[in-house]
Amino acid sequence: MPETPSFRVLIIGAGIGGLALAHGLRRAGVPVEVYERDRSRTDRPQGYRLHINPAGGQALRECLAPELFRTFVSTCGASPSTMTFYTEQLNRLLAVDVEPGEGHRSVSRHTLRQVLLTGLADVVHFGKTYRHYRQAADGTVTACFDDGTSADGDLLIGADGGGSPVRRQYLPHARRVDTGVCGIAGKVPITAATRALVPARVFDGPAVVNAPGGLGVFLAAQQFQRPPGWLELDPVEDFISWGLGAKRAKLPTEAELSSLDGLALRALVLEVIRGWHPHLRELVASTDPDAITATAIRSAEPVPAWPASPITLLGDAIHSMTPARGVGANTALRDAALLTRTLGAARRGELSPIEAIGRYEAEMIRYGFDAVRASLRDLRQQTSIEGRAALAMARFGLRVLDAVPPLKRRAFADLGR
Repeated sequence: MPETPSFRVLIIGAGIGGLALAHGLRRAGVPVEVYERDRSRTDRPQGYRLHINPAGGQALRECLAPELFRTFVSTCGASPSTMTFYTEQLNRLLAVDVEPGEGHRSVSRHTLRQVLLTGLADVVHFGKTYRHYRQAADGTVTACFDDGTSADGDLLIGADGGGSPVRRQYLPHARRVDTGVCGIAGKVPITAATRALVPARVFDGPAVVNAPGGLGVFLAAQQFQRPPGWLELDPVEDFISWGLGAKRAKLPTEAELSSLDGLALRALVLEVIRGWHPHLRELVASTDPDAITATAIRSAEPVPAWPASPITLLGDAIHSMTPARGVGANTALRDAALLTRTLGAARRGELSPIEAIGRYEAEMIRYGFDAVRASLRDLRQQTSIEGRAALAMARFGLRVLDAVPPLKRRAFADLGR
């Protein structure tokens, strides 16, 4: 079958999903350009630890050249072997063994983004704040930027995050809703002193602190393997990350929270967790204020399918979800691999580009919003335990699971998926 005449893809956003897609399309012979508002690859912090599950790992394997995928693997930490639940006094409630499996990996979001930027210097254009698109009568799309420049292409992919300007123009009815929960997160380098502040099991896998008032803290350690010498990456220290989740009613308003600097956020967390185990308070107190961020947690509302066109969306731009299940990045990578496959088929002449977009969207909408719903359900469960009686019942349930292995295995059967 003859190849389709070459079509050019414009990607808005150089996050994890957009960059993985750029690699995949280049390997499939599809011309692609990426436009990113950051002024450089190190313009702003890129988050903390990510768990890459088998689906995310397979998507990266599909999109990346083999040598770059091996580089990604070499920058990962050890696969988690356990997940543990504690009280705010660090009394253990439940420990779950995670079945070892190929593709379960832990990686720094910052390091992963650097790996994904490798080999794309001629494709990624920094300092390009997207403003809007125009569509011509022949279907071609022009992306317009704040600096007065523009770019023409045949397809436009919005991979520009939860606040996606592409989505706001293309699907103005697709909304994100406030979950009523905020997260404040930080990280500290692993030293002998900070290592002593968390339970030893944190170095085998993440931990969840189940606290009164619907509060919770997620703890995880990231200990890196070192990448091969040929790839120059910014040095990143091994670290312990922590994240506090709390209902909005227990914190300042969103506007007030966004105005707080790291020093004020640290003081706020220390006030919220007063009375908790001294080690947890010391972990927060030892965190560099520059490494502390706050986020209002929002979740996309599912939308009905729409007619395929030269414009589509990827990752958080369409199905942003809460961090409760830790699958947002993996879902974006799954999008990138799927869109690579369908557009690759268009490049080979098996589909038209619009048919390729349609096939991508039909599948992406299904699994993407399934993940959104599951993530929102878990977040509500995690933050809904109010009052001493409810907390006592929840903790009793965790201890029962811990004591009855068959129940535990059934309850956490999908932990490693």
